[in-house]
Amino acid sequence: MKYASRVPRPPLDGLIDDLYYLEGAPPYARLTLPPPSALLIVNLGAPFRIRAGTDIQTAEYADGCVVTMPTCAWEFGYPLRTRSVGVHFKPWGLAPFLPMPAAELCDRPVTMEQIWGRPAVAELRDRLATADGPQEMLTLLEQELLRRLCEIAGLRLVRHTSSIIAATNGAVAIGDLSVAAGVSSTHLAQRFKDLIGVTPKRLARTHRFAATVFAIDPAGPIDWADLAGRAGYFDQAHFGHEFRAFTGLTPTRYVEVRRRFLREHPGHVLDSWPLPAD
Repeated sequence: MKYASRVPRPPLDGLIDDLYYLEGAPPYARLTLPPPSALLIVNLGAPFRIRAGTDIQTAEYADGCVVTMPTCAWEFGYPLRTRSVGVHFKPWGLAPFLPMPAAELCDRPVTMEQIWGRPAVAELRDRLATADGPQEMLTLLEQELLRRLCEIAGLRLVRHTSSIIAATNGAVAIGDLSVAAGVSSTHLAQRFKDLIGVTPKRLARTHRFAATVFAIDPAGPIDWADLAGRAGYFDQAHFGHEFRAFTGLTPTRYVEVRRRFLREHPGHVLDSWPLPAD
């Protein structure tokens, strides 16, 4: 696959981790999206499919999709060849581009048309499809985001508090954060749901799991009980429950899948992010 990415210029860099271009044949037909990740994808190829959680039916997306902070494993089904440009947002970064509170989209991926309207999305896709290479495509997407950037109430509060949660990998008392910010826990939780889609406690839980699972070295031996304890989980059963919720796999099956990916696709551009769906 071909993958290109770059960080946008200010002020977008305070909202976005990177803009990216993806093209080619996916390593597997289905991939899982691990949290924490908020996404905007403009699709330029054949439609792809998404299933958000095991209890939700798979839906097809032709023009692209918008994904707020997920609370469960998301499964992406790619066509034989895929082509898209997209945005990896910081947890709070998608809010200035949404016409509704982020909580309304929690675990409910929507099409680009539902966010920006059919005529605007069709025009953007046409300009991207005729651009002269990936870097020009990323520039066009950056310009579109700058044009649509809106002021939004509570962004500074949520950004500051979320940054602390991320810096501590979720190991912070949420009550202390609201006291330090000079707001009530109810107000903080509501601002988080409006801008991120989840409460501070839920975001902390997501960061804790992500930091733990990405620290696993699938090539070596793993002491699951020690790993769960150091991450602050009550016990191994609690850790196993979180694993299934966030990845759709048990811890041992996750390692098997990771090892298979590394063995079959060494050095793949997607190695550090999605995983095959088992």
